[in-house]
Amino acid sequence: MGLNSKPSEEIMAFGQPRIEYKTNEQMRTMHQAGLVLSRALDAAVAAAKPGVTTKDLDDVFAAVLNDAGAKSNFLGYHGFPATICTSVNEEVVHGIPGGKVLNDGDIISIDGGCIVDGWHSDSARTVIVGNADPEDQRLSDVTEAAMWHGIAALAKGKFVGDIGNAIDDYVSSVPGKPLGILEDYVGHGIGSEMHMAPDVLNYRTSHRGPKIRPGLCLAIEPMLVRGGIETATLDDDWTVVTTDGKRSCQWEHSVAVHEKGIWVLSAPDGGAKQLAPLGVVPVPIP
Repeated sequence: MGLNSKPSEEIMAFGQPRIEYKTNEQMRTMHQAGLVLSRALDAAVAAAKPGVTTKDLDDVFAAVLNDAGAKSNFLGYHGFPATICTSVNEEVVHGIPGGKVLNDGDIISIDGGCIVDGWHSDSARTVIVGNADPEDQRLSDVTEAAMWHGIAALAKGKFVGDIGNAIDDYVSSVPGKPLGILEDYVGHGIGSEMHMAPDVLNYRTSHRGPKIRPGLCLAIEPMLVRGGIETATLDDDWTVVTTDGKRSCQWEHSVAVHEKGIWVLSAPDGGAKQLAPLGVVPVPIP
């Protein structure tokens, strides 16, 4: 679930938001939450077919959480009424599941999370329903790849700001029509709460951010658009849309840093397959 890019409202330490650093045991529990979440997203993505409603996807996702004995961290969050966000076409983030029927060619970002033994997970995927417009497929592919470049930067970098630099550099290097990187919504720390310090920007700035060190867990979630990056919130006070009506995309994983390396908490293989081409070998949490 994306955060507004305003500074996190956390207890301040020496003028900076206080970051929660996890023990290996706590991160292993977060991985268990991530595995449940991955299965739930698998089910929701598989169910995203023409004629299905976004509420149907929410039901499928919720059933996996219930079977695993996990708790949704989206449901009731500041009053949010569902277990996933379903953002279709020009909807950027925080789309509320309901009676909207998916049509052939729709692009939908499914964002969800859960809690296991008090520890949180958060992840999002984009799927194109039925037959894909090649430009929508390119949008999703570039967004997903940008996320993995950001995760690789977490493994190789020294500061959290290196993540946004890597995402921006990758997106800017892709040939073809330029894609916009949203700046209003960013990634975040995660752990005993879903949204924590630090903010994780998806674009290049001069701000280095905090040092990357063991115990840091981040939700890395670039959001790209085919048009302008201006957004607006609908009357439901949740759903964010592009003001020009152009299509949007989101991919997200939760990732842990430990003494031996990184591990993608919401990926069954820790991110090994996707990170290999980027020269990163994730290491299971000791």
